[in-house]
Amino acid sequence: MAGGRAKTMDLEIVSRTQLESPMRQMRAMEVRLGEMGKAILAAYGADAPVDPWVEMFFYPTGTLKLALFTLEGRIIWKKDLGRAVVPGEHFCPVKAFDLDGDGVDEIWYVDNLDAEHPLSVRGRRIRRLDALTGESTGDWPWPSHGGDQSLSHQFRNFIVGGRVRGQPVLVTAQGTYQDMHVQGWRPGMQRRWELTIAKDAPGARGSHMSPVVDLNNDGVDELLWGERCIELDAGRELFCADRDSYRGHSDVIQPVMDRSRGRWFVYTCRESDPKASPRVVLFDDRGRRVWGHVDQGHIDMGWVARIGDGMRHVAMAIRIGDKTAGPRGLFHSGMTEFAFDALTGEPVELPFNAYQTQPVDLDGDGYHELVRCGNQGDGEVLDHAGTTVGRVEGRLVLARRFRDLPGEQLLTYREDGGVLTWADRNAAASGEALARYANSFYRAGEPVCGI
Repeated sequence: MAGGRAKTMDLEIVSRTQLESPMRQMRAMEVRLGEMGKAILAAYGADAPVDPWVEMFFYPTGTLKLALFTLEGRIIWKKDLGRAVVPGEHFCPVKAFDLDGDGVDEIWYVDNLDAEHPLSVRGRRIRRLDALTGESTGDWPWPSHGGDQSLSHQFRNFIVGGRVRGQPVLVTAQGTYQDMHVQGWRPGMQRRWELTIAKDAPGARGSHMSPVVDLNNDGVDELLWGERCIELDAGRELFCADRDSYRGHSDVIQPVMDRSRGRWFVYTCRESDPKASPRVVLFDDRGRRVWGHVDQGHIDMGWVARIGDGMRHVAMAIRIGDKTAGPRGLFHSGMTEFAFDALTGEPVELPFNAYQTQPVDLDGDGYHELVRCGNQGDGEVLDHAGTTVGRVEGRLVLARRFRDLPGEQLLTYREDGGVLTWADRNAAASGEALARYANSFYRAGEPVCGI
């Protein structure tokens, strides 16, 4: 692991926004507003996120709300989605994406028109909002596939987006563990393609992460649907990694860029199909296994970060014994940590406890810092050698460069409704940082620690 003298970091709050209290869940994303620049969209509520699995589902006390605010913290508009929309990302995914190509993102989410039945399937629609005003500009039936599914299988909804030779494609999807359905849409919500993966089909199931990346650098983005790679032009499956040996669900799907070769890899951490081994795997851009470690267990968390010698990527994974979720949030127990050189698979010993950490390059030097800012985190900021260099307040929802500052920033929220943007006053963008910011995967707003 890289060592050296601890950094000098001066974390400051560069913007504040006040939303409703109490606030126990939030998702946040950048929104492009054309000539007006960028803003932040927040989806938030008074309850912890509601999960559709029956052992985690609970009755929410409040509703899911949307708010768009400027980078300086001024609220542009707010919208209450009402009691028919269950406040959880699997029930109501939200995506900012410019499908009509006018340079301004639209806001897309899964609505429910049946105000009396929050678990209605027939009432569900995909709704489009004008990002500048928050007003609805259209809605279409959310794809429904019939059948009597369990709550956990029925309400696994996704909205993502990518590009095919510069042209936008919106992608909607349903399912994670059994039958899975994926659709591609043209501007005007004209269906471009549809892919169905039956519950008894060989190969991996889906994931809670659905990154979109041009994995083979051919100008056509691919959707990483679990350990399957689906190109967005015609919805064809390019590969399904370990098709004959793994039929489970992976909790972590992270593209990793080897910039020295200009080549993508895919890091995965596996949850289900307990008899399959290994549980932590790196694949190349054709779905071939590069390395695999850990023989058994539910690998629930993981990341890839530039914290190794020479800014090499290190892959972290956490095996859990159990997890619970409910009105108080999500909690884990019985944890075991693993770490490897991301590209070679060589074991690495981390000089810190990695639980509840998120990589971010706050000072712009090319190395990632780690922010411990989750349900059981305390806001500690560690440098790549494990030294504490700062502390922030609240729960972390966004860690990337979303303001025109040298380093990356953090967006956190507090239970009192305060939303804070943090930056390092001493940051200076290195050549390594500038190369990351210029990557198309980074610019698209995808999970970026693997670049």
